[in-house]
Amino acid sequence: MDKNVFIEKFTGKLPKDIKAATPQQLHSALGETVMELFADKWNESRQQHLSKRRAAYLSMEFLVGRAVYNNLLVLGIYDDVEKAFSELELDLSSLEEIEDAALGNGGLGRLAACFLDSAATLGLPLDGYGIRYKYGLFKQSIVDGFQREDIDDWTRYGDPWSVRCDEDTVLIEYSGQTVKAVPYDMPVFGFRTENVGTLRLWQAEPVKEFDFDLFNKQNYLEASKEKIFAEDISRVLYPNDDTDDGKKLRLKQQYFFSCASLMDIIKKHKARYGTLDNLADCISVQLNDTHPVISIPELIRQLVDNEGYTFEAALAMAKKIFNYTNHTVMQEALEKWRTDLVEELLPRIYAIIIQINEALIADMYAAGVEKDKINRIKIIKKDLIHMADMACYASSHINGVAEIHTQILKDSVLADWFSLYPERFRNETNGITQRRWIALCNKELSALITELLGNDDWINDLDKLKELSKFADDENVLRRFIDIKQDKKQQLADFIKTHDDITVSPDSVFDIQIKRLHEYKRQLLNAFSILWIYYGIKDGSIQNFKPTAFIFGAKSAPGYRRAKAIIKFINEIGRVVSSDPDTRDLIKVVFVQNYNVSYAEKLVAGTDISEQISTAGTEASGTGNMKLMLNGAVTLGTYDGANIEIVQEAGEENNYIFGARVEDLEKIVPDYDSRKIFAEDAMVRKVVSSLIDGTVSDGGSGDFRELYMALLDGASWHAPDHYYLLGDLRDYVETKLRCIYDYSGDRISFAKKQWLNMCNAGKFSSDRTIADYAENIWGICR
Repeated sequence: MDKNVFIEKFTGKLPKDIKAATPQQLHSALGETVMELFADKWNESRQQHLSKRRAAYLSMEFLVGRAVYNNLLVLGIYDDVEKAFSELELDLSSLEEIEDAALGNGGLGRLAACFLDSAATLGLPLDGYGIRYKYGLFKQSIVDGFQREDIDDWTRYGDPWSVRCDEDTVLIEYSGQTVKAVPYDMPVFGFRTENVGTLRLWQAEPVKEFDFDLFNKQNYLEASKEKIFAEDISRVLYPNDDTDDGKKLRLKQQYFFSCASLMDIIKKHKARYGTLDNLADCISVQLNDTHPVISIPELIRQLVDNEGYTFEAALAMAKKIFNYTNHTVMQEALEKWRTDLVEELLPRIYAIIIQINEALIADMYAAGVEKDKINRIKIIKKDLIHMADMACYASSHINGVAEIHTQILKDSVLADWFSLYPERFRNETNGITQRRWIALCNKELSALITELLGNDDWINDLDKLKELSKFADDENVLRRFIDIKQDKKQQLADFIKTHDDITVSPDSVFDIQIKRLHEYKRQLLNAFSILWIYYGIKDGSIQNFKPTAFIFGAKSAPGYRRAKAIIKFINEIGRVVSSDPDTRDLIKVVFVQNYNVSYAEKLVAGTDISEQISTAGTEASGTGNMKLMLNGAVTLGTYDGANIEIVQEAGEENNYIFGARVEDLEKIVPDYDSRKIFAEDAMVRKVVSSLIDGTVSDGGSGDFRELYMALLDGASWHAPDHYYLLGDLRDYVETKLRCIYDYSGDRISFAKKQWLNMCNAGKFSSDRTIADYAENIWGICR
């Protein structure tokens, strides 16, 4: 990049008094300048993608995060831009104030963003399709220990990294409503390549903005009704769906982006080839979980109703085009839609789903499949449409996202489908992009890696980190690593102080759990362990405890009462330990506000101990575990998801594994009695009783009592202690204490464990994952 050309273009977009420019003005000018400089490169890539077999990634979520720093890094212009800012007496770090594009809820959306990054870097023709939500997930604040939600208006200062493409607007039809889907394109720049991917996000807008006649008749709200109802579709990610209206809105969202994306794919294909007969030869569509599975009947609808194909030909084409990634083993998360809702909102789609179901049943009878199995796998069961079954029937490939997860799918969740189509099943262990998750967020450690390897080729080939294992016994290298870790902890502590007004000592152990707040991820187990340690210090059974900061980052879904109660409980424990002079200097509990991608970049770099404590068999993979490992943290976790592969790569001796395994739980669960553990283990009883004995307060909501009863007697659909917290608690505490004592007892030996985790993180690059998808599922190449 010519720095002088950059400065000329950049300053031309700023106010005359450059030094008075706000961070938002600087960001807008910078984004627009970079987009102009690399527009030709992007346009060339679009045409190249259309000229060969390509893939489309359909996802309800793309947790992109803040684009500016990552884009500068991967384009190779970060240092040049930083110098240009410096010459203008500006500070590039001021752009830390820029909002994240929080268009996702957690791992599912962040994975999608990592995949696009890797595909662009590998030169692969993969593009993403999703929804351009008006408001991100939500902005979280912690008030009196409770989560509070507010809108996340991430585009209120503009969005220089997106381009509106009105010429590609399409109409989406529901029963009684038609809306426009307007695309906004984001470039996905590859690292050291000319390839640029595209993330196309659809925004819902009304066909008729405003009814002047109604307004003239003083029906003011009615005059804007169409605009409001249309924009609701892309207003918020995952609207509350505990009523039929909420369910309809979610279904509208899923159909909205699926229909628009397929129309876009078909339009572009016809423009190039003039026929759809070869559509399956030229496009592969990945369905990221069940949210976009409605694409299957929608593609058939478009082929039959708009293009003149028979249902049979359209179904055969769909089976070749679609592939399905399963992200969960939990039945409640495998989407099911009531038939009456689908028929009311999308009558033509419902009619096609009936045809698909009938075709499935006919195929099964023709293959001699027993009736009981047919009844288990058919798409429509009573009054529910089972989206995972439709995906399994009409996809070329079905994949899980970690070795144990895929095996569970084969053995239980999708066992009937595996018995029918074993050749369709693959494992694709998730991955993360090393560009954002170490090269960008941990420049100090990246510089050491580059120095020791002699070059920075590792940023394109993460397996090269394995060569650094030879330094695991080099005390000089380990001390440099410790110094870097300490610097990152200091930076994190400074940010927590600025962002949350909480003081944390960087000299303490940083034990960190960052992920979506859900019962199966067991933040409550972590909270219980902290209380256990507190009681142990108080009664003298735990001595010489190293000062430890237990840091949480998580958001609960707004309507998830039990998860929100856990947030309050964690903060109450923080109040208890910090107000006690015996523990205030030993235990610090921090629940950071508004955890997002940008906060995660700071947290992963400063972590000593990575908490990955889901009940064995419940976490499909996890990707936070990979980010923390890559930045030199040990895993304190269960034998679950990708934790298993992490310890296979880095060695169980370099991590801290506890708890019942999947095979153990299969034997334990049938006769499991949480009240028996509660009765027999005095410390378990003391810790759990804190929910009701006045140790902590839920503000009179009754939520802590409900958590208590759920653990001991069950609640709603939960069996008692459904996620086996009480059963794993003692082993977890003992393993956590061993980990903390190892850190304080021999810092060099602990640093060796951390170093070897980083050295063996190569497998968990999303480059490896995407290369495998490209070769074995999508059939695409550079």
